[in-house]
Amino acid sequence: MKHFAALYNAIDASTATSSKVAALVDYFAHAAPADAAWSVAFLLGRRPKRLVKSADLRVWAAEAAQVPDWLFEESYAQTGDLAEAITLLVPEQTAQETSHDIAWWVEERLLPLSRMEPALQRQLLRDSWHTLVGTQRFVFNKLLTGAFRVGVSDGLVVRALAQVSGLTAETIAHRLMGQWEPTAPWYTQLVGTQTTDADWSRPYPFFLAYPLEQPPESLGATSDWQVEWKWDGIRCQLVRRRGRTFLWSRGEELLAGRFPEVEASAEWLPDGTVLDGELLAWRDELPLPFSELQKRINRKTVGKKLLAEVPCRLLVYDCLEHNGHDVRSEPMTSRRAHAEALVTPLPGGATIGLSPVVHADQWDTVAAARDKARETRSEGLMLKRRSSPYGVGRKVGDWYKWKVNPLTVDAVLVYAQAGHGRRAGLYTDYTFAIWDGEALVPFAKAYSGLTDVEILQVDRFIRANTVEKFGPVRTVKPELVFELAFEGIQQSTRHKSGIAVRFPRISRWRQDKPVREADSLETVRALLHA
Repeated sequence: MKHFAALYNAIDASTATSSKVAALVDYFAHAAPADAAWSVAFLLGRRPKRLVKSADLRVWAAEAAQVPDWLFEESYAQTGDLAEAITLLVPEQTAQETSHDIAWWVEERLLPLSRMEPALQRQLLRDSWHTLVGTQRFVFNKLLTGAFRVGVSDGLVVRALAQVSGLTAETIAHRLMGQWEPTAPWYTQLVGTQTTDADWSRPYPFFLAYPLEQPPESLGATSDWQVEWKWDGIRCQLVRRRGRTFLWSRGEELLAGRFPEVEASAEWLPDGTVLDGELLAWRDELPLPFSELQKRINRKTVGKKLLAEVPCRLLVYDCLEHNGHDVRSEPMTSRRAHAEALVTPLPGGATIGLSPVVHADQWDTVAAARDKARETRSEGLMLKRRSSPYGVGRKVGDWYKWKVNPLTVDAVLVYAQAGHGRRAGLYTDYTFAIWDGEALVPFAKAYSGLTDVEILQVDRFIRANTVEKFGPVRTVKPELVFELAFEGIQQSTRHKSGIAVRFPRISRWRQDKPVREADSLETVRALLHA
């Protein structure tokens, strides 16, 4: 644990990319394969599932710290981080410092917790807290609570591993895709120069678009760009190899069995095919709301009733592998031609189709198409340079997303709760309401959009105007109005207002607007029907 904690400190102490990569290279160059494997997993955001109930963890930490529960809870509320609260409150016993590194602590201490009775969990955790010191104990607690994060991107980890192994960053990124277990043999294979057939089901790293923040005219001639609809579904890759089909989400989850109608259509595709596209709930030549697709996302098996109620379709954007050859380095126009050659011959009724190209000869026409995006139930447009290769991750210059302007509603702040991490101790989690006759009905929650100065001002208002407290939640006087922006709206039986919105955030503080002029449920329903 000592070496991994030292790496954590080195990354946390610097904002320079070169320093972070150097620390990673030094660590991976000397780490044992098992330690390196777990380190890669944690640095890439893969965490163990919850190992201990949070309530038990807080009680046992208070006991170990010899403080009353209320004092521990107050400390936790101030830090906004359970791992940090435990690390600060539980006394250290430096004489027992361990020499075991990260793999031992994960495999011998953390993972066994999920199979233990509470009494054994309590004893193991107390022994661990009394053995580890400083950053080592903080990192252990972060892993224990599932909250481990450190300021290094996936791209920097890939760069470091490429330097250590002598392989290209593209090769490392590809090998890290899909499902894998962090073991010593896996890590040896990851950085090894020998190719293997073990990962024939593996997808490619996804290429991502940047938001368009400049006028589209600045991109040059429209003839240099392919314009497509930006769909609101599940970005995925369809991999067809060795007579089998694999659907991978952008989150690197294998969607086996969840979309059998798409897998059935994929059987018509030749081996050595990888397509990039969007999974959508689809009926009558239009996508259904994302909430319909959600009904199928977490189902391991799908019954006939759900298949009939929520039919799905894969709209293909791109071709990444053709006849068993990686074609990502070919220009967009060539890859689109491969996709058309593969998808167009599919038989009628197939649930795989091409995402249509929006034909436009000038930017005014493109802008007009964007304005009509909601009529096609899309989020806006994608602009892809025709000469662009299929890259890795998010790069500026080749792919842009130009989303429609969000919907907005003026709503009243009615509840607040303290934030976590950097915002611990400040009220930054807000619930907003709209008018239903003479009553305010909770409508949406939002956590982002205010400046640091505005957060402090709102925090002071909340503390001075609290009406009631319910645990960590405060009811506040309904006097502040904010404009909320969101991407989509739909009916919902789970919400008191009968409305649910997607990705709500604060777009501005309406200090010019009195509370009675906030929007009504009737106004919001009009948005829904529109």
